[in-house]
Amino acid sequence: MAETGEAALPRARAPELDAVLGQRFPVLDDCFVRAVDYMGSDAAIVQAARVSYGQGTKKVHEDRGLIRYLMRHDHTTPLEMCEIKLHVRVPMDCWRQWIRHRTANVNEYSTRYSQAIDAAQRTPASSWRLQSSTGKPGSEGTLPEEAGSRLTEKEDDLLLRAREVYLERIEAGVAREQARKDLPLSTYTEAYWKIDLHNLLHFLRLRMDAHAQLEIRRYAEVIGGEIVARWCPFAWEAFLDYRVHGLRLSRAETAVLRGMAAGDLQGALEAARAAGWLERAPEGLRPNRERREMARKLRDLGLPVPWD
Repeated sequence: MAETGEAALPRARAPELDAVLGQRFPVLDDCFVRAVDYMGSDAAIVQAARVSYGQGTKKVHEDRGLIRYLMRHDHTTPLEMCEIKLHVRVPMDCWRQWIRHRTANVNEYSTRYSQAIDAAQRTPASSWRLQSSTGKPGSEGTLPEEAGSRLTEKEDDLLLRAREVYLERIEAGVAREQARKDLPLSTYTEAYWKIDLHNLLHFLRLRMDAHAQLEIRRYAEVIGGEIVARWCPFAWEAFLDYRVHGLRLSRAETAVLRGMAAGDLQGALEAARAAGWLERAPEGLRPNRERREMARKLRDLGLPVPWD
């Protein structure tokens, strides 16, 4: 019993996550993600938001409603009360993107102190992706399997040769920090990655997006669907509803949509024109990313695109 007379506050638990704590969830060919430890749960988010102790007289549906309110209105501080530590194995090129999220605490496997992990990501013949035709980062479609088979065969030879050269340097007594310099980016690394829920959801929103690189998207899907969904199910549900599958509109987009809803096609076009979306070039409308994004939103809502 505390000196104030209040009962000791028990640790917030997530029984569904406890059941898989330490379990490796496979990603890519032979990589993995696993939850090692955590602090907080949906109950901790609610507790922080109410600045009170324990469950009180609040009911489960009220906790869910509060978390959804927080997510809906971008009240993120209570989400920072929850933290999780993950152990991940990931190809180095994917890790380069991952580590750009500087809101986590990280301890990575060091190839200065230990030999590099003797494994690397390999690409099946059917999985060589083509560069996006829009000229942007990303991919679309795949090479024919016959062409992919040749690339996979050469990849196998390259990985084998790179490992042989690396081990030859190690056996010759070359410092590990120098011997590693020609290892390919497909070589695996491992790390412990600890992050709070607010920043983790930001990571997942970006890396689950269809435009994210496929490899890191696979990690994000596993972290979200297998770990966060068990850890903070109410927060995960609200995150999917409001941030992943929700729709946000700018002032210009709202004006266009208002015209469409009123059946005022001319008003919608005027709003688009005022936003600078309908500037013309000799070959037609100038490229405009905002206009293109709004067109996609209108189609998602089942509405016609006025400038089409």
